[in-house]
Amino acid sequence: MKITIVGMGYVGLSNALLLAQHNQVIGYDIDHKKISLLKKKISPIKDKEISYFLKYKKINFSVTKNKIKAYKNSKFIIISVPTDYNKKKKKWILK
Repeated sequence: MKITIVGMGYVGLSNALLLAQHNQVIGYDIDHKKISLLKKKISPIKDKEISYFLKYKKINFSVTKNKIKAYKNSKFIIISVPTDYNKKKKKWILK
């Protein structure tokens, strides 16, 4: 089954790698640097488990900046984008 995950931040990437153990997962992001690193199996996030998964686990995972490639024929699309959190006030910003 093809699953698309939008947003390759901590939450999106973690879910993508776990789901890619048993599914075809394609990660979509607009950040060229993240996509370039992930294509080289390098984590854009400092996390030892994510780095391990990318380098050593047999997973069905790819990334793209192409929306059509990402969404076409996906059974599920998971949106994982940044939330509004104020680090100084240490609280969520609700609009």
